[in-house]
Amino acid sequence: MARYLIERTFPDGLGLPSNADGAKAASTVVANNAKEGVTWVHSYVTPDRKKSYCIYDGPSPEAIRLVAERNGLPVDRITEVRVLDPYFLY
Repeated sequence: MARYLIERTFPDGLGLPSNADGAKAASTVVANNAKEGVTWVHSYVTPDRKKSYCIYDGPSPEAIRLVAERNGLPVDRITEVRVLDPYFLY
């Protein structure tokens, strides 16, 4: 399974509240992703909430684009990445 960095832009800011509604929305994303073998690992969000950088595992960029569309999420760029651990020498 490949790992990808997904860059997203939210012109009006990411509207994911930190409450039960936000948890339900996140659960829906996870469920939709699973249908295509895609796993949302975690995300980073800028302080203004207009950009996010998400780490996903999945079978292909096409699968990630498909679930993003189903989830109503923008995709600016998908880049395949690998882990570079600064402690690999220890």
